[in-house]
Amino acid sequence: MARTVTAGLADLREDLAGFYRDLHRHPELSRQETRTAALLARRLRDAGFDEVAEQIGGTGVVGVLRNGPGPVVMLRADFDALPVEEKTGLPYASTVRATDGEGHEVPVMHACGHDMHAVCLTGAATLLARARDQWKGTLLVVFQPAEELAVGARDMVGDGLFERFPKPGIVLGQHVGPLPAGFIGHGSGPLMAAADSLNVTLHGKGGHGSRPEATVDPVLMAANVVTRLQGIVAREVPPAESAVVTVGRLQAGTKDNIIPDTAELGINIRAFTPAVRDLVRGAIERVVAGEAQAAGAVRPPELNWFGSAPALVSDPEATGTTVAALSAYFGAERMLPMPQVNASEDVGVFGETLGVPTVFWFWGGLEAEQTMAALAQGHLDELPGNHSPHFAPVVEPTLSTGVEALVVAALTWLD
Repeated sequence: MARTVTAGLADLREDLAGFYRDLHRHPELSRQETRTAALLARRLRDAGFDEVAEQIGGTGVVGVLRNGPGPVVMLRADFDALPVEEKTGLPYASTVRATDGEGHEVPVMHACGHDMHAVCLTGAATLLARARDQWKGTLLVVFQPAEELAVGARDMVGDGLFERFPKPGIVLGQHVGPLPAGFIGHGSGPLMAAADSLNVTLHGKGGHGSRPEATVDPVLMAANVVTRLQGIVAREVPPAESAVVTVGRLQAGTKDNIIPDTAELGINIRAFTPAVRDLVRGAIERVVAGEAQAAGAVRPPELNWFGSAPALVSDPEATGTTVAALSAYFGAERMLPMPQVNASEDVGVFGETLGVPTVFWFWGGLEAEQTMAALAQGHLDELPGNHSPHFAPVVEPTLSTGVEALVVAALTWLD
């Protein structure tokens, strides 16, 4: 049945490739994806969806295709971009600049492949709409914004996603990455880490750089915090568990001979279990408070946790069923078992909210022969990966594989 449906991809391939290049050339930051959302909504309407709604949870788009009695299956893709300056050299590379949520002008790039995600879902939705005689049930298509902020899924749920539209019995999604194009990466259980971000402001007492004794130096305070944080994973997380603590932002001062009043840190953590997540969060708060007190800070530090996403658990039973269907379609030789990934995805919010299975997989976007050689030699990290200014999936066979995988997965669960 799947091959009957995907046979129509030949007629769509050129149009989808053009759409992909257009989205790649015109990326939009999280919560600003208005142009992209309008184009996606139009594609669903043109495909014949019964209901298409926009501005769900901000700029989210939802399509409903009812095709008789049967299960409700949800297909999801994200479509926001990143504040990254593109360096791919592609003829359709982004030169976009935009103003971010804090008022800063930044370059914008689809450095994580969300443009490919969105185009593949439009292709799969179109094929399934054209082949209604091959399945029964309801297809719920969700284009989610603001994944990079880890808030888009909760925003859509909070805006009544599952009250206003049919409740799915399963959530299906995928992510393109630095794997060989044409190959499917799969795993089961806890697949991607939970994530939390934290902004910290440390309060000192500024003054002249020649008179440090008359100040409380927040830069030194911040440096000690950064160093001490590295001991949390090494000395507090059990060796059998996994966690990451990263300080990705440290900002203080305006001139070399002025000790500033404050220093700011941006911290990100990853963990796979609630217990480790709570341990790491508590340890960070303890370290920040302790270093501030030891330094004689003029007042306690300010801590603001944000951008939380749960661990992405690909339901073992449902994953086994879906992977078996993907393997039968693509062939076992194109299926790659995946280890746990410390990156995070907020797609798990949807299934967690409803208490239904989520199935998630990866598919490759890099030139196959070069990537297979890098895998064999243990040099995969030398190739451009997600969030790199050099990351851009090859259009084919990446696009076709992504469309086919979504169709196969959806038909596995539709009647």
